[in-house]
Amino acid sequence: MQIAADVSTTPSEKDHRVTQLLTSTARTPADPGTARQHWEIVDGWADEASPAQLIREVADDAGWSAHETAADDAGSGSCRLLGPAGTFVEAAWGPHPPTAPDTLEWGTPPARRYRFLLRGPAPAPLTELATRLGRHTAALTAGEADAIWAAMPLTRQFAEPDDTFPGWALIFRDHYVENSVGFLLGMERAGLDPRWIYALAKGDRTRNRDRVHAWFLRRGYASDVLDNSVINGTAGPELQRHALGVLADVERFVHRAHEAGRRVLVVDDGGLLAQGYGSPGRARVDAAIELTVSGLKRIEAVGALDIPVVNLARSGLKTCLGYNEIADSCLRRLRAILPGEKFTGRRVLCLGYGTLGARMARGLRAVGCRVAVVDTDPLMLIEAAEHGFETYRSLPAALAACRPFLVIGNTGEAALAEADLPLLPDGVYLAGFATKDFSVLTDGPLAERATPVPGVGRRYALPHDRTVTLLGDGRSLNLFEYEGIPNRGYDAYRAGTLIAARALCRRPEDFPIGAHTTAVDRIIGESGLFEAYYDRYLADA
Repeated sequence: MQIAADVSTTPSEKDHRVTQLLTSTARTPADPGTARQHWEIVDGWADEASPAQLIREVADDAGWSAHETAADDAGSGSCRLLGPAGTFVEAAWGPHPPTAPDTLEWGTPPARRYRFLLRGPAPAPLTELATRLGRHTAALTAGEADAIWAAMPLTRQFAEPDDTFPGWALIFRDHYVENSVGFLLGMERAGLDPRWIYALAKGDRTRNRDRVHAWFLRRGYASDVLDNSVINGTAGPELQRHALGVLADVERFVHRAHEAGRRVLVVDDGGLLAQGYGSPGRARVDAAIELTVSGLKRIEAVGALDIPVVNLARSGLKTCLGYNEIADSCLRRLRAILPGEKFTGRRVLCLGYGTLGARMARGLRAVGCRVAVVDTDPLMLIEAAEHGFETYRSLPAALAACRPFLVIGNTGEAALAEADLPLLPDGVYLAGFATKDFSVLTDGPLAERATPVPGVGRRYALPHDRTVTLLGDGRSLNLFEYEGIPNRGYDAYRAGTLIAARALCRRPEDFPIGAHTTAVDRIIGESGLFEAYYDRYLADA
């Protein structure tokens, strides 16, 4: 998995202050006139502990040792790293100027960013040390992780330790965002050994995915990517090969857990269960919690399950509380990615009027957009019409009646067909909040002719000199280079997931094989979570 810390081999990028320090303190080999020097530059974060201590830890892990360390009160310093067979590397570091917090939660003092310069005559050990240092400094700092944990009080409240989780292992597949960090810290506090946690990213380009991944590894978890495109059957050869390796490693993890006398819980979006891990004949897990509606559809396509699955996707918790926060994050991301566009008074087409689509339509109308709704379900059309929206049974009918500047997809299905492309207005924006809505562009032959617009999306040339711009990467836009939902906004949902996991793991015999769609509402309702949510976030006193 890619690591976020910036690594460069061009000394022209060096921070002047650190360059000056390195030049003044570097020790040269016996014949400096003939020895070629190689450079690596690493940008990353450090805790209150000094960068010198961090360098020593990285050196120790690599079998090297740090010597002749010098540091000043401003945070700059240098040292010499000695490796096997007389190999050496000169290291120097200095702080970046203060910047805005890199995470949603900020502490005092804030996490500090440093630039590390490594120089030596041999490129291979230099690159190895730079890679190790990059992984180490990419991770969320202890202060940042503490701030995330502090921002999730309900998860903390319902993570009191007991004897439920010590006999379990966990496979957690979800977005690599800050509230996922908070959830896994909650599972640890509740009694789960961090050495028995396997985290899997879904492949979305969330803003701090690499920092979360690095933090998971430092915490002692296993961490990798099982990309959604593999699950959906649209991945290229490289992602497919990687997925085969990941799935083999997951099987080994399950076998090791069972050999150690542990049962295995999956908190999933259908990715693993859709690969057969809830069916006979595989390294079968013992129980699962399903998080998404799309995951439920994938599971249903596989066939009969051989384990109990608690369905959180259609729970009252997610429908009544979670989707409000999801819709809010979608609307905020939409406005942020189009900062120069006028929204007030303009036409927007909303594809799908389900749990998310209805909230999106209302939110866009609240900022002054004239919103029309397309849905194939007559009941949804009735509801939308009776809430004052223009309604259409099909996308062609809607495009024949209005010319939107923005089309948003919320269906989770292929909402745009190839036959619809000639009907789209020139210059229209497409914003998908479910992966499949605009897959005709991302997975078809048009994808090869798309022009990337960094930080925005991809522009597609259509016949008759028209263009459309797909915002983001074709997946959920609120997770494209964005953190998504605020930690406090998803606090109740993460707490509810933990509550459901505890109930399932404490008495798995109470959950027969198959999907359980109503039990979770009773479990969470009886837990006191909703009362705690109201008292924490909504009550005046």
